[in-house]
Amino acid sequence: SALPEFTDPEQFQSMVLNSTNTYRVQHGAQPVVFNSTLAAFADDVTKACKMEHSGGPFGENLAIGCRDLDGCIELWGNERDLYDFDAGLFSKDTGHFSQLVWKSTTDVGCAARFCADNGSRGSWYLVCEYWPRGNVKGQFVEMVGKQVEG
Repeated sequence: SALPEFTDPEQFQSMVLNSTNTYRVQHGAQPVVFNSTLAAFADDVTKACKMEHSGGPFGENLAIGCRDLDGCIELWGNERDLYDFDAGLFSKDTGHFSQLVWKSTTDVGCAARFCADNGSRGSWYLVCEYWPRGNVKGQFVEMVGKQVEG
């Protein structure tokens, strides 16, 4: 199904920034800007339609099967309920969230692709790349802020 938020570039970019920056501001981080170089990299990653990290030089979040764009980013943001702000450690259960709100990240670029799935109806696949990358060992306490609003 062609949701305009996935197919219209301006709407896509605006919704990515709105959703991402809502979580960032709630955790005391500066808003990010949309970066077309990161978006092009993300687009390459979506082409395989596989939920596999690229191993590229950027921070990276993946989501598939979300009902809409906000839903994908909410999946990442809602990991904050599981995050231990005092311990400040990486966990595979909260790594999307910590990258989303990582304070030193300034740029985001995302791409979405509709992936047909072995005869099923298919689903949207969202990839976001972040620069500078987050989830750096030893920096979690400083870079992942507790919720200050929202």
